[in-house]
Amino acid sequence: MSGHNKWSTIKRKKGALDQKRSKIFSRIIKEISVAVKEGGVDPDGNPRLRLALNNAKGVNMPKDNITRALNKAKDTDTLQEVTYEGYASNGIAVFIECLTDNTQRTLGNIRAIFNKRGGSLGTNGSVAFMFERKGIITVPKGTLDAEEFQLEIIDAGVDDFEIQDDVFVITTSLEGFMPVQKRLEELGVEAQNAELQRIPTETKTIDPNDGVKVLKIVELIEDDDDVQNVFHNLEVTDEIIEKMES
Repeated sequence: MSGHNKWSTIKRKKGALDQKRSKIFSRIIKEISVAVKEGGVDPDGNPRLRLALNNAKGVNMPKDNITRALNKAKDTDTLQEVTYEGYASNGIAVFIECLTDNTQRTLGNIRAIFNKRGGSLGTNGSVAFMFERKGIITVPKGTLDAEEFQLEIIDAGVDDFEIQDDVFVITTSLEGFMPVQKRLEELGVEAQNAELQRIPTETKTIDPNDGVKVLKIVELIEDDDDVQNVFHNLEVTDEIIEKMES
């Protein structure tokens, strides 16, 4: 899982500097829209909206963008939450979460990517059992002391605590996701990003060159406007990361 987290952190850093920034904003705006439709515009009584707004702040989304998203949320077309499952090359399992206003379009786009890149789209449930829902919270190091900070939050429901470059990556159980966020608020610590992810129960190691091909398929799927998140069970080794960055 460490490799997954490391590559995710690298992508977030790159995303803040390149054209993928607009894609990140678009995903958050969609999440705000769905959250408002589900639970209203008051973040204090709407945990999903509060999480979306915190993530917007974590990626430095302008306040005007956030305000517009909130104002338009009730008037936008209905977005559906749908998931797709399949296999990339080398038998790597892929789970895709989408928010879309046209499921036929989304399905067609995702199927085309799989077909052109040596993968196959499966049925619901074909790979879901290979993943478990966990919370992943990224916190900038800042002036925090790693040991003291870990002791302060460990009892709130932390499963794992990693130090990666200039951030702490906190993994929680599904049940511990909200309690850990609440504890961070009590400590006055702002997360850079917090989200529920599907973490593979086991990862699969393949040749680095084949691993690069898999990650490129994942990135193509992520670039689709209807896609919110993509999860896979590839073991992302340092060799694969080096090839992806070269």
